Formats: sequence, C-alpha cells, structure tokens
Amino acid sequence: TNQWFLPAVRGDIPPGCAAHGFVCDGTRILVFGGMVEYGRYSNDLYELQASRWLWKKVKPQAPSNGSPPCPRLGHSFSLYGNKCYLFGGLANESEDSNNNVPRYLNDFYELELQHGSGVVGWSIPVTKGILPSPRESHTAIVYCRKDVGSPKMYIFGGMCGCRLNDLWELDIETMTWSRPETKGTVPLPRSLHTANVIGNKMYVFGGWVPQSAGGEISAPDGEWKCTGSFSYLNLDTTEWIGLISDCQEDKSNSLPGPRAGHCAVAVGTRLYIWSGRDGYRKAWNNQVCCKDLWYLDTERPLAPSQVQLVRATTNSFQLKWDEVPTVEGYLLQLHADSPVPPVAGIPGSGVPETSVLSSQGGCSLHQSPQSLPSVPYPEMKVDHPSQTNNLVPNNVQVALSSSSKVEGKEKVAAPENKVTQETMKNHTDATGFKESNAPSLLPVCTSSAQTSANVGELHDLDKQSVNPDASVSSTVSSTQTMVTQQAVKTESSSTNGAVVKDETSLTTFNSKSEAAETAYVMPSTRVNTGQTNDSHSSRAPSRPPAPVKTRDRRWYDVGIFKNNSAVVSQFYLLPEETLNINSKTEGADVPDYRLLKKQDLFPGTVYRFRVAAINGCGVGPFSKISEFKTCIPGFPGAPSTVKITKSVDCIHLSWEPPASPSGNILEYSAYLAIRSTQLQENPSQLVFMRIYCGLKTSCIVTAAQLSNAHVDYTSRPAIVFRISAKNERGYGPATQVRWLQGKVTVTHS
Repeated sequence: TNQWFLPAVRGDIPPGCAAHGFVCDGTRILVFGGMVEYGRYSNDLYELQASRWLWKKVKPQAPSNGSPPCPRLGHSFSLYGNKCYLFGGLANESEDSNNNVPRYLNDFYELELQHGSGVVGWSIPVTKGILPSPRESHTAIVYCRKDVGSPKMYIFGGMCGCRLNDLWELDIETMTWSRPETKGTVPLPRSLHTANVIGNKMYVFGGWVPQSAGGEISAPDGEWKCTGSFSYLNLDTTEWIGLISDCQEDKSNSLPGPRAGHCAVAVGTRLYIWSGRDGYRKAWNNQVCCKDLWYLDTERPLAPSQVQLVRATTNSFQLKWDEVPTVEGYLLQLHADSPVPPVAGIPGSGVPETSVLSSQGGCSLHQSPQSLPSVPYPEMKVDHPSQTNNLVPNNVQVALSSSSKVEGKEKVAAPENKVTQETMKNHTDATGFKESNAPSLLPVCTSSAQTSANVGELHDLDKQSVNPDASVSSTVSSTQTMVTQQAVKTESSSTNGAVVKDETSLTTFNSKSEAAETAYVMPSTRVNTGQTNDSHSSRAPSRPPAPVKTRDRRWYDVGIFKNNSAVVSQFYLLPEETLNINSKTEGADVPDYRLLKKQDLFPGTVYRFRVAAINGCGVGPFSKISEFKTCIPGFPGAPSTVKITKSVDCIHLSWEPPASPSGNILEYSAYLAIRSTQLQENPSQLVFMRIYCGLKTSCIVTAAQLSNAHVDYTSRPAIVFRISAKNERGYGPATQVRWLQGKVTVTHS
C-alpha cells in the first residue's frame, strides 16, 4: 500500500538511539547499542516481537572467555542462522558523555539466539588470520552460495580517523579472516554507507567520501562530502561493477541524491533506500535530512503461480494467481482452443510471441513523487518524456520512471480489476517496463501514518466458511462428467484485531510447460464411487493430441492488471501484420490497446491462460499454462458458501444451492480426494471418491473416510473436497474446497 503507519508498541520500549545495530529475524527485530540521550553510548539489547508490537529488554549471558561488548555506536550487527555477529564500532574512553575520547574497535562477538524469542548469550569466537583494522560506520553482510561453500561475512569501508575502502572476508565455519583480491574499480573510501545482498551481489550506496577527486585524503581533518555513487560487488567473482559514479551529473533529478546515514533494505529482488543526511563538508548546520524513498528493481520478477479459476460463466472467467512480491502489475494472456481470426487494418506495433512486453532482464529504480524520480545503472536508459539518455560505463541499460506515474499507472486496471482500454497506453510510459538490461530505480508513493493491524493466515480452523463466488466450468454430458476445480476464500477474525485470511489455493484443469509442442488434450479425472455402471465412475473424454507448431500459436493480451485477479470476458485482437512477425520479433513495442478491437469469449470453449509479473526491469517469465472451459448454457452453477465444521470423530460439510440452478436441482454429490497408485504416477491428477449423493445441502464425512484422504501439497497441505449439483440436463461444475491441515503426518494403511 506504500503507507507509513505508527504501530502502538508496548513493553520495555527502548530510548531513541542512533548508529545502533539492527537485525530482523522473521517477525522479531533485535536492536543493540548506539547513541542514546545526552550523547551516552549504549550496550543494551532489545527485542521487538513485530507480530505483537511488544518490546522486551534482553539480558544475554556474558561470554565465558571475556567481558561482554562495551557501549558503542557505528558497529555492524549481522544475522546468519541463529547467531548475530557484532564487529567493531566506536567507544568513548571517557566516563563523561560530554567529554568524548573516541576509541575505534575491532573486537568480534557472537550472539546465540533462542528460537522464536530470547537469546542465549554472548561468546568471543577464536578466529584465525589477521583481524580487520579498528573502524566504525562500516558495513557487514553475510553471503552463502547456494550450491557450494560455507557462509562468509564481508566487511567494507568505514571510518578510523580517515575513510576506508578495504574489503574483508570471514569464513564463518572456520572463523578465518582474509583479504579477498578484487577486480574492477573499487568504490571510493566511505563511511555511513549501506550494503545489501540481493542474489550474489552486494550493493553499496552513498556515504561520506573524501572531498578530493582522487579520494586519497588520509588526514583526520580532510574535507569530505556525501555521495550518491552506487556500485555492486559480485560475491562469486569478487568483481566490482560501478553503476552510478560520484561525478555523474543528474540534472533531471532522476537518481537518488547524495546522502549518508540513510537506511536500505532488500525485499526479494528489490532494494529500498530511505532518508539519510544530504550535506557537504562536515558542518552539521549545512546538512539536510532527506525524506525521500526510492526502490531499485535489480532483475525481472519471477514467474507467478499458475492462473487459478474462481468462477466460470458461459462467457467469462474470474481468475486469480498468487501474488509476486514487489511488482507493478501483471500481464495476462490467453490462447483460444479454436482459432481466432486476425484483424486486418488496425494500427499496431510488432509484438513478440511470448509477450507483448519485452521480457529481457534488467533493473529499474523508482522514487516517490514527494521528491525525486529514479536511479539507474550502467548505460542507463531513462524513460522520461523528452529526456535524453545518460551514458555510463559497462553497457548496462536502465529503465527509469517517476512514481507519480506508478501510482496512477494510466489505469493499469479498473477498480473492479477489469481490463479497460486505458490499461496502458505504453508500457514504458507507465512504469519504465521497457526492455532493460540493468537495474532501474523509481520513487515510492507513501501515505500518512495510520493504525496498524496484524495479518496472518489460519492453517486449521474448527469451522471454515468457504464462499466461492460461482461455478467452475466442466465437460458435461448425460453419461460423463469432468469435475473441475474452484477457488475458495474464507475470511474470519482472530484475537488481537488481526484479520485472518485463509485463501485456499487452486489447481487447474491441466498444467503444461510453456514450451509444450502439442495441442490441448482434455485431461481425465477419475471419480471412484464404489458403484458399478455409475456415470461418475467413467473417465472424462479426451482427444488424441494433435501436433501444433510453436510458430502457429498466438497468444492474445487480456490486459495488464495491478492486482493478482481479473475478470475476463474479452481479449484484444492483434493486427494481421503484427501476427506475421511474431516469430521474428524478440523485443517489440507494445500496441496501444485503445486502437485494438476486442473479442468476446464464447460458451463451451476451452481457453489457455498464462500470466507474467512486471516490474521496473520489464516483464518476467510466464507462468505454467492453465486451461479452462466456459460453461455450457442450461447446466447448474456450482454450490456456494461451503462450511466445514470439525468434530471429534468426523467433519460436517454444508453448502448453499447454486446461485444459477438453471432449473430444479435433482441432487448433490460430494467427493473426497483419496490416495491411489495413479496419484503416484501423475500427482497433478487427483482421484476422487463420492462420499455423498442426495438432496440435502449437507453431509457427514466419517473418520474412516478421512483416513483414506489424499493430502495435497501443491501449495499448503490440504484435504480436497468437491461438491456439484445436478439438474434435468446433468451435473454442473464442482466447487472445490481445500481444507488446510497445517503440519500433516501422512499414514498409509
């Protein structure tokens, strides 16, 4: 929401402090040391349980081989696993806080944490190698390669009377210090900068640097200034890459301004930069506190989950997919089972087959409208109207955009999440989604403070109320039924004012990789009722696969959506000349949706869907393909408002009749997904046993039946039920309910 809020904290609230150590471990935050009131240095340790906004002063045990850390500021405090690592800082040799006698530190401590809350105590590890020189206002990060190697802590820069730009490495497993050899241009000596790890890169931004161009001042009284320079260190190759140089001009205010003492945090692949002091020289009265918030997208977003079906009608779908963190929107595309004729004579641009947006990698930096607009990377491409490109080394392209457009997004989606013709006039105009091979920064819109609420998920409810909005499509005939799957959403409240949303995840008709080379084949679902000659025990019809060449596949834009849901009743038709070059184009511009004609969905038609997330670097990879069929007129809709009540030896299922029965309901059937050998061969194909058939809108599921249940792990562990209604024409689509189980131990008889 980009809204600031002021939480109502309680407990042992610490005094305000500066230059403290700060780590985040799940939902708890640990704060150590810093300068508190009246210039006093502290060595207090506080823990904040952010789920309850409860502060607690923690008193760790002293180390067995020495004294605990002395009061200090400007130290580093890094978390890895269940341990925090404290290094260096600045102490005051004088007991009088008004008479500061500075002493730079290079001591090293380890703090063991208890699981969830509390700490064990301090220890002083025995290290090998040469210890880094004493310093304060440096940075320390911990990085561990996913494939090989032990975790390593990297210390960069800092202050010890003069600014430093040396890099130190500590192997945490062997506790060995070393000075790694680096390639590339080392950043200027600096202090009060930030360093954050995203992937295998350590991003270093800002800080105080020497005033001289050469950066060689070593005298304590040398002149220094704030910088807005930006670099990263590839931690696998130890190569420095410069992104924004210290002398780079920024006449358009498209980059974060020079600053020191700011804070930066990585959320997924996005780096947020907040505040800091912007000053020249060291006179405090010349410094101004920054109030701008920027973020840097360092790479294209990951692929979202498969598109999931919430509701199907004869000519529309309500769809959803799992959210991808820190994205600006989602591009939804469909492919019709039946051919869609191209439209001739409509103006448009070439569009790549796999995306109407460029799907090349890159980074994008954005800033909030209250101040600045954006930060880039090597050879930046700035997507501002009437703005020229700024060139910097390393041939990296950067897309930049102001967040004033991010907020409005030229109506990325209508308020109801429906696609409008104003969806996006041009992807690059909206949020710098244009193709880019490097990071780009954008400003972040923030709102004023408001009261906080806790949000969590309920994994096991004694009673769940499930409110599917409507039905899911299926293949229906008098003798064969395809039971499809449906989204379920439950909302209830819990203690502490938290809103608990239990949103069951969906599965789809079929899952295909984007590279699949065959046409759609209707999957079969076995429904085992234990009865003979029953229509529900037959397999759904399937067509033999017909080979389809990749170049003949045509994906059509449904639109760009700000949120992770959409109501789809139409899609955009592309001009014939655009389709002819689809297979040849890798990075074409996006057509203006307002100039394209739209095609309505047809009843009883299979459509394939895929979705990709968008951030400042461009469009990420597409999700796996999902296939849904619009409803056939005359059949009943799916039952709604499913409730699950848990008892000691059984559960009680109840539901409401379909909102659109299309005639008299003759009976309901309820099914339970069960374990089977077929599931082991094809886990995506659930096997169902009918556990109820009758006119009542409720049934009992016995413990004996539940002991046979299959626990689905496609997202969170859940037992799956389906409920469908039958009228004179036959069974309609089923509502699927995923009953979340939390931690499940599966027993096989």
